[in-house]
Amino acid sequence: MEHLDMKKKITIMVAVVSVLLFSALNMTIVGTALPKIVSSIGGLDYFDWVFTIYMLTSSITAILVGKLSDIYGRKIFLQVGIIIFSTGSLLSGFSEDIIQLIIYRGIQGFGGGMLMSISFATVGDLFSPRERGRWQGILGGTFGLASLLGPTLGGYIVDNFDWSWVFWVFLPFGVIAFILISRLYPVIKSTKKESVDYLGSLVLTITLVSLLLGFTWADSKYEWVSPQIIGLFGTSILGLVAFIIIESKVKSPVVPLFLFKNSVFTISNIVSFLIGIGMFSVIMYVPFFVQGVAGSSATTSGLVEMAMTIAMVVSSGTAGFLITKTGKYKIMAIVGLVIMAIGVYMNSQLTADSTLFNVIINLMVIGFGLGVTFPVFNLTVQNAVKHKYLGVATATSQLFRELGGTIGVAIMGSIMGRILTEQIQQAELPQPAKGTGGEIPPNIEQLQDPQLLMNPEALAEIKNKIPEQMHAFFEQFIQLMREALSVALSGVFLFSSVIIVVAVITTFFLKEIPLRTSNVDPEEEKEQETGTSS
Repeated sequence: MEHLDMKKKITIMVAVVSVLLFSALNMTIVGTALPKIVSSIGGLDYFDWVFTIYMLTSSITAILVGKLSDIYGRKIFLQVGIIIFSTGSLLSGFSEDIIQLIIYRGIQGFGGGMLMSISFATVGDLFSPRERGRWQGILGGTFGLASLLGPTLGGYIVDNFDWSWVFWVFLPFGVIAFILISRLYPVIKSTKKESVDYLGSLVLTITLVSLLLGFTWADSKYEWVSPQIIGLFGTSILGLVAFIIIESKVKSPVVPLFLFKNSVFTISNIVSFLIGIGMFSVIMYVPFFVQGVAGSSATTSGLVEMAMTIAMVVSSGTAGFLITKTGKYKIMAIVGLVIMAIGVYMNSQLTADSTLFNVIINLMVIGFGLGVTFPVFNLTVQNAVKHKYLGVATATSQLFRELGGTIGVAIMGSIMGRILTEQIQQAELPQPAKGTGGEIPPNIEQLQDPQLLMNPEALAEIKNKIPEQMHAFFEQFIQLMREALSVALSGVFLFSSVIIVVAVITTFFLKEIPLRTSNVDPEEEKEQETGTSS
């Protein structure tokens, strides 16, 4: 599609941006609304599956569709993705219990994986690597905008309307996106017939599901050394070995293993994995500080995190423009990661006495650094492979980022839990005042769950159940827990900052290949020149 005139390219990108905004808004709006949804339909013990199932289905679909779109073209998968995603959204709003919601969110994930993977690959189809920077930045900014609007809108909807509208409000955008794609997106597919690697796809699915479930359940549902977790990791390892064997023998592998012989491709994916850890440490654990330590509301937490999103949107667009203008991306990646590492380290220095202003400054630094790096590593992967592998290469990069986020959250959750337990054990617990019976109320033990500190209503309910003369003791205990949680979160952010430093070091080994000014592969260019001269 590189041969299309600029006006046509821009109209196609308008359609693609509408698709990405549609899917990203639906993803980001659910988090804020989920507590109200669970209180309405029940199923608190399974609420985390609302996120887990989406992550599983979208990750699997993204990597598989990346390869299939290289064979059959992008348009059909964008159209099918919109239909599946919209169907999942519609059904989710009709959920009568948590199991139905989980199933319908899984359907959403199948569609969402298609849309995310194909949207970024389309940029590679339309523009040469030298031109892609600004458009990758625009897509990054679009995702950031959705992260900005989604949580705020989700909170407003559940406060003023039926929660089902969280899933229905953007369905008209899906219709518009489908019409735009159908009319504007040209039908282009590979002229070379390739078989589909069904066995490899199945084994890869089993490998990813086992790996993601293992890290999701470890130290939350089961112990790290429990038979269940060991079994899942063992299955994942065996699956990976089988997958490598299968991919080395089939003619059209779902993930061509020779791509990993390309140092640029491999290093870029490693850095994407590490960035995923750092990014999710902020997304998942900053709310623990704002709500659990600072004692602010969920709405305030969303507003605070806007600082990172706004900085990310601005810096992502700016970085993409500069990459296109200068053709330089390695130095920008290093600078962005260094800034991000500094911001995450600043988070590790927060204490129970820190103000929300301190948090906002830190998040702005993180957002600026993250935004600068966001367009880079999709670009480096796409620039390093032949155009016929563009879809699978882009999907692989996104998969590594998601794997980093999932694995990182599991590890950091264990770090937070262990430090929090140590802090409570080492702390001098307050004693009830004289005249109160001298006994610690049994329901006080519930407060050792950090999730409870983020729920003011639950705290108020516990406080109302204890005698009034115990309220001073209650407040002292809460303060002790907030201080312990602050120390635990410092450990999480310190770990994350070290991971980003490792990403900085790894990026120094990235070979900076000049950005091509055409999507035609160098070998093909030589063949064309030879044919012309002869």
